[in-house]
Amino acid sequence: MATGIVSIAILLDGSETLSRALLVVAAGGWFAGALLLLRGLAGRSWRRRAIASISSLTAVAGTAVLGTRLTLLGWSWAGWALLAPATALCLVLLARLAGPHARPRSGSAFLVVVAPQSVSVLAASLAARLALSWLAAAAVVPLAYGLRDYARTLTRFDLRELRMGAGDHWIAGGAIAISTLACADLARATGVLRAPSGMHDLLRVATVVLWALTMAWLPALVGAEALWRRGRYDALRWATVFPLGMYSVMSFAVGAVASSAWVADFARVWAWVALAAWIAVATGAARAEIKHIVLRYRES
Repeated sequence: MATGIVSIAILLDGSETLSRALLVVAAGGWFAGALLLLRGLAGRSWRRRAIASISSLTAVAGTAVLGTRLTLLGWSWAGWALLAPATALCLVLLARLAGPHARPRSGSAFLVVVAPQSVSVLAASLAARLALSWLAAAAVVPLAYGLRDYARTLTRFDLRELRMGAGDHWIAGGAIAISTLACADLARATGVLRAPSGMHDLLRVATVVLWALTMAWLPALVGAEALWRRGRYDALRWATVFPLGMYSVMSFAVGAVASSAWVADFARVWAWVALAAWIAVATGAARAEIKHIVLRYRES
């Protein structure tokens, strides 16, 4: 998820070589994760735990984000190939996590929004590239579902997570950011496909409104980081990188829909903020893994 969205942000800023390097990392991580998933599914107890865990929804988002990046590369066939499993997995997991009792009160709870919206983004990207009106119409369904679930999840979110969260508290902003991106991509798709003007105008207005709501989260999230510093590495920090990248990609899309140069300028700056965060978290992950290997070696 994190690496894929930063790859897209850097691509939209014009750094294609660096973006492709990140794409290779994202694709490698996706294949490794897929192999581990297939291996784990052989165990019934593991399978039950996996489908009941909110974190399993990252598999949906990661698959859809990779599909979107490959679609931008011109590989529409890869987008289709990843849209199918992302959609199926999303339906299965959301059905198992439908009850509020199955969701935590932390930022990870917003993954129920991120998953369907990532599917909507991929579908909208394919619809615009291949001029498929029916696919654009279908992409509205996960968009509407995600927006509804965002409101429901927000009422249960514990605001103390801004102080205590290990990194996933950023998904509170990232979830509305990807909702904004889905809406913007659909607005652009309906413009290309010459959909009814009423639908196109509605999506454009909704995009601007959602962008404003998304940006309202940013001072709170950045301020929380400044007030309550969390310098120690935690795997949940990848859940910070994803929203940072999403803020950039979302703003690129909104800038195009609203014809706003300053929104696009923000997107360009924020793409490099996201990349800096990716480097910092990747470095922390590498150090943690090396430390773990050294400790195992000493114990043996």
